[in-house]
Amino acid sequence: MEQILERANSWLSDFFDPEVRNEVKTLITQDEEGLKERFYRDLEFGTGGMRGVMGVGTNRINKYTLGKSTQGLSNYLKKVYAGESLKVVIAYDCRHNSDTLARVVAEVFSANGIQVYLFSALRTTPELSFAVRYLNCHAGVVLTASHNPPEYNGYKVYWTDGGQIVPPQDGEIIAEINNISFEDILFNPNKNLIKLIDKEVDEAFISASVNNGNFGAEGKDQFKIVFTSLHGTSITAIPEVLKRAGYAHVTIVEEQREPDGNFPTVKSPNPEEPEALSLAMKKAEEIGADMVVGTDPDSDRLGIAVRNREGKLQLLNGNQTMILMTKFLLDQQKKKGFKGNEFVASTIVSTPMMSRMAEVYRVECKISLTGFKWIAKMIKDFPDQHFLGGGEESFGFMVGDFVRDKDAVTATLLACEIAAQAKADGSSFFEELVSCYEAYGFYKEKLISLTKKGMKGAEEIAQMMVDFRENPVKSIDGSEVVTIDDYSSSISRNLKTGESHTIDIPKSNVLIYKTADGTQMAARPSGTEPKIKFYFSVNTRLGSKAAFEKTEAELDRKIERILKELNLG
Repeated sequence: MEQILERANSWLSDFFDPEVRNEVKTLITQDEEGLKERFYRDLEFGTGGMRGVMGVGTNRINKYTLGKSTQGLSNYLKKVYAGESLKVVIAYDCRHNSDTLARVVAEVFSANGIQVYLFSALRTTPELSFAVRYLNCHAGVVLTASHNPPEYNGYKVYWTDGGQIVPPQDGEIIAEINNISFEDILFNPNKNLIKLIDKEVDEAFISASVNNGNFGAEGKDQFKIVFTSLHGTSITAIPEVLKRAGYAHVTIVEEQREPDGNFPTVKSPNPEEPEALSLAMKKAEEIGADMVVGTDPDSDRLGIAVRNREGKLQLLNGNQTMILMTKFLLDQQKKKGFKGNEFVASTIVSTPMMSRMAEVYRVECKISLTGFKWIAKMIKDFPDQHFLGGGEESFGFMVGDFVRDKDAVTATLLACEIAAQAKADGSSFFEELVSCYEAYGFYKEKLISLTKKGMKGAEEIAQMMVDFRENPVKSIDGSEVVTIDDYSSSISRNLKTGESHTIDIPKSNVLIYKTADGTQMAARPSGTEPKIKFYFSVNTRLGSKAAFEKTEAELDRKIERILKELNLG
């Protein structure tokens, strides 16, 4: 408590705005728990940058925490690119204070003599990633908290390649940030160094999205889409992209069209949550649409619903859409001819079906830690290889390498291309997915997230990971655990042979159990939310398409048994 008080008292200096000082005084005298939550730590960069609740304190998103990060980043840029005329680009989403915080970030950069390109209004995260390279910038920043609740905001940093920062840069930038005090922040802007941008970059991004996502599918004039931006930024790009690609029947959910940081029509603006797409599903049933697409506030994730075998709209998960999108890209490349240097990508907690499918195509599937910054790093690290596409279970996908982050704009177009062509061929998006299960094995996944808020919650999550390491699960649904991959120690242990080997992936607090029957369970604390996540994957052979429903029911029952066994059901 002494350290927390010391931190809080440092915010009572004249450097801080009067209203900030008054709020800190109130916390010190009247709200000990609130004081702890706001000052017990500094916000850190996780898998998606820095993200947190807005408010006063070192553990909050505010003018000072973002200012300090920007000052540290400015210092780092000057060291790495000494003597160069530095340029950065900044975007922001629909969240409360995103526009004003983006302006603060721009002013700090400019006060450090750095040229800033600031979007004149809200834009998608994939457009920011694209803009870094389009404008030949040294770095980029987007103010967003992705799909988190309304009280959150965040700060994601991108490097010259358009991908988010990765080691060693992230650690070096954090060291720069930690080496300065709040009083070192330069808040006095050089307005001549701040340039507003919009239409030119928009046009380049939208054209590139169409070029990369349009494969000339047939039947577009007969294909009906219902689209919702869930009050977010994708309204600035996706309708225009679909229009230019030839989709004439796109119905936008009007109640969710207007960007709004309160997200008034949903409990959570997260397309991973079925409730988020309920209005779009209702509209789709009214007009007989073929597909529903919804995106999160910064437009990097997309959720899809398609007609199943009974003609009913069914929500798909991120693993399912990723499989079919990747297969489509592999088929397109196969038509051109494989050169032998192609690769696709996925993550350690996503479906193992990706690797199995790539194996059949004789194409490498690179596996990374969770987070698209790692997939972007692959593209940079292997310049002689050709990235076709890839994704992760959390509803993200990337088509080609013109954007270096998950991109719901181009992925939405790709999904529509697959579905429209399938319908024109007398099939469907869903039926094509069943064909994948028949060809590569029927894999079924389930994600369980437990929310543990605040300092106490962080301690509980840490203890759960300790327990799973020190008292490992011996079997899952009657199948013996064969290997344990511990990404924090970079050691994979074979429990049968006693052998172990080093995991050639950067360290992360992830633990994965694999059983004799191919079942997989991963435990991972979220890097951007107060959650611990459990990822389950089970699989079996699908003998024929006719056996799909029966086989799926068997896999569902298996997952239910596992959840009950682990007290997660």
